[in-house]
Amino acid sequence: MSSLSEWMARHPIVPYIRESDYAIRLPWSYPERRLLDYLLIYIQEGECLFTVDGTDHSFVSGEWCLIQPGSRNALKGLTSTITPFAHLDLFYNPLREQSFPTRAGQIDLSAYSELMQPRLNDMTGIHLPVRLVPRNPLAFRDRFLETIQCWMQRSPLQQLKAQSLATDLILTMLEDHTNEESVSRTNPESMNGITSFLSLRLSEPLSVAEMARRANLSPSRFTAVFRKRFGTSPHQYLLELRIRHARELLETTPLKLEEIAEYCGFSDIHHFSKAFKKRTGISPGNCRPSQGDRR
Repeated sequence: MSSLSEWMARHPIVPYIRESDYAIRLPWSYPERRLLDYLLIYIQEGECLFTVDGTDHSFVSGEWCLIQPGSRNALKGLTSTITPFAHLDLFYNPLREQSFPTRAGQIDLSAYSELMQPRLNDMTGIHLPVRLVPRNPLAFRDRFLETIQCWMQRSPLQQLKAQSLATDLILTMLEDHTNEESVSRTNPESMNGITSFLSLRLSEPLSVAEMARRANLSPSRFTAVFRKRFGTSPHQYLLELRIRHARELLETTPLKLEEIAEYCGFSDIHHFSKAFKKRTGISPGNCRPSQGDRR
């Protein structure tokens, strides 16, 4: 299993509502199928029986159902029902407009594998049940109904508002059904964000201990995990960032060498010049564009 942060590094959460309605119906049934996307259903009125991955779930007014991608399901309204619903993607997929709510009998979705959404329950530390139980059910209900209302208006601004509300719904679901401490324990060695942390602190004297604290690891474990992830030591990686930034400043600004050395975290100009030449093969001064090349 991967962690949510690792999934999000590859698949950012960008909600996309594909189909949504209030669904006012007489007793009804929808034959078995699998889903490419998420299906969130609110049983506003009536009684339903939903079979998801071989398990029957009975629902009554005021309850919620969440069916995740790939789940085999058959849906039935036992009475007249009002069941507001939304088919939606949680994770960004550039092909999302090609996806669709699957139809009755579509069980083998191998031909559409590139459209299949990642499942939240495949991520470490997360378990969202089929019978969703929001901690604040009234607020969740009102937000969901407003989402559907905005989406059905179809104007650009209302569509944007619907997607914004959907983001809020997803965040609420994750907060309600995810043990954040458990996620942190099961994913203590994530390097997500460490490169940004280093890039924003090039002028500061960073120690491995400080980097390790940022990643919630011991210095020795941090160094081992960092080397495995990036193929070099933390200090060498940081030095490469500093040299790269120094080269950009040399080529694009009239800053003095002393200033560049300071901005890039070198103790003095001599340390800067020595490290720069060792890394690039030329001195900082020779990296400057000639006067004729300046604009």
